[in-house]
Amino acid sequence: MNMAEALHFREPMARHVSWRAGGPAERCFIPSGIEALAQFLRSLPREEPLLFVGLGSNLLVRDGGFRGTVILMHSAKRSARMDRGLIYAEAGVASPKVARFAAREHLTGAEFLAGIPGSVGGALAMNAGCYGAETWDIVQRALTIDRQGEVRERKKEQYEIGYRHCQLRSGKEEWFLAAWFELAKGDGAASSARIKELLAKRMATQPLSQPNAGSVFRNPPGDHAARLIEACGLKGLARGGARVSEKHANFIVNPDGAASAADIEGLIVQVRQTVLEKTGIELVPEVRIVGEPA
Repeated sequence: MNMAEALHFREPMARHVSWRAGGPAERCFIPSGIEALAQFLRSLPREEPLLFVGLGSNLLVRDGGFRGTVILMHSAKRSARMDRGLIYAEAGVASPKVARFAAREHLTGAEFLAGIPGSVGGALAMNAGCYGAETWDIVQRALTIDRQGEVRERKKEQYEIGYRHCQLRSGKEEWFLAAWFELAKGDGAASSARIKELLAKRMATQPLSQPNAGSVFRNPPGDHAARLIEACGLKGLARGGARVSEKHANFIVNPDGAASAADIEGLIVQVRQTVLEKTGIELVPEVRIVGEPA
């Protein structure tokens, strides 16, 4: 893939985010590999706004679009592999693939990744988690790239890691290219069974048949965002084509694919305001919202 083929202009981001809504990116680059990405980054003006996107499962691009360059990291062709006893997975690999690969290699501890709808890069960037585990619990080190196309290996200790949070202690701006996962030896069949069980639980409790971006809000300390939203009577609340899911109150869905980014963002604001007024608790969005209004 040469650079001309991989660079698109006015690319509709609704194609690349799981909400299936939102405006276009001025420029969109799909790297064929790390070297092509490094070369491309070096060619950009220093002040160019950059947005790295995996599966777009935690992202909303406003209807006016993103004025800058989006780097699309996800590739269905990429997979995980073993590297000296660790699992190595590139940022563009879907998290559930890592869970299944670990089970095949009889390694345990990565089963929860099957419940994360994003890519490895996204999971690293926000320390994604579910069912009592978080991504950085199992990361040994990461591979990153900066604006100058400089590639580095980073140790876990170099990051400040918390609930849905990960940031270099130095404050430097870098993006994830890959990670090495350290897992204990286990029973592959038991891991596969656990993955099936987690997926069945997801299917039963989440509106997976409708475009969504997973949990919209972080859980406040000692409580659940979904419980608060439901207690405020907001299940089913609609705005334009967007709706608070009846199946899981911390999900906003785009059932007919007709919602605008403004509908979704407006609903997020409305839910936050209502919960704050009725309970005194301020919900913090977990989803990232970027770009310009229409």
